[in-house]
Amino acid sequence: MAGKDVHDDYPLKDYKYHCCSDLLEGKVAFVSGGGSGIGFRIAELLMRHGCNVAIGSRRIDKLEQSAKDLSKATGRQCLPVQIDVRKYDTVLKAMKQTLNAFGSIDILINSAAGNFLCPVSSMSSNAFKTVLEIDTMGTFNCCKAAFDTYMKDHGGCIINISATLYFKGDAYQAHAGSAKAAIDALTRHLAVEWGPLNIRINSVLPGPIEGTEGFRKLGGAVEGAEEFLESSIPLGRCGTRTEIAEACLFLASPLSSYVNGSLLVVDGGAWLTSGFANFSSKL
Repeated sequence: MAGKDVHDDYPLKDYKYHCCSDLLEGKVAFVSGGGSGIGFRIAELLMRHGCNVAIGSRRIDKLEQSAKDLSKATGRQCLPVQIDVRKYDTVLKAMKQTLNAFGSIDILINSAAGNFLCPVSSMSSNAFKTVLEIDTMGTFNCCKAAFDTYMKDHGGCIINISATLYFKGDAYQAHAGSAKAAIDALTRHLAVEWGPLNIRINSVLPGPIEGTEGFRKLGGAVEGAEEFLESSIPLGRCGTRTEIAEACLFLASPLSSYVNGSLLVVDGGAWLTSGFANFSSKL
């Protein structure tokens, strides 16, 4: 079981290494959505294992503070770059900034996402489109920009942060579930097309992760939500940001050198039960 995590966007006060600290020495990672939430923790663990990292999102003030905190905690370089993942030109510019600063982009983590609870009966076309633009188009734009600027000629590793929402059809999540299903399809298509270029692409699918904005919106919407969720998860608890980051660390490292086109579910077995779907339908 994982140790105590930090729920706010601050580095871990202490971290127990399960792999050698230089596992990713000399590598460079680009993390969309890296200024907060799960993306922040992913960036931190990559840095703790030898990476220099660029973190990107729309809020440059938040990014700059996160970059300072991450660099101070890990001793590695962290570059804040402002992007709107829906707009390819901003992503391309950020990739070029990263290359100018670090010389390579060996690892791409697509963790930028948008979500909210809404039944389809009350959802506008624009609301549905917005989530697909952030999640699906954002993932495509980052993959394509990393390919065009560096990975096409040098290989690399891409990890798309997805979700299990579409496995069973959670209530009030048609927009997000559709976006994540498309991301996982993209993962498999790119794994086939880009595998011959020594580019590996995999998805990580988190379950309920405590202390995240998504959990506060989705799982923590009503009293007793966390207890209900925990009772429906075979491992008996919600996950942590660090556990998702460590799954990404595995996929980004030589430990997974023959893993390509896989969907790694990290949810304590929750997708095997119907608890969360049943609960969300009562919100």
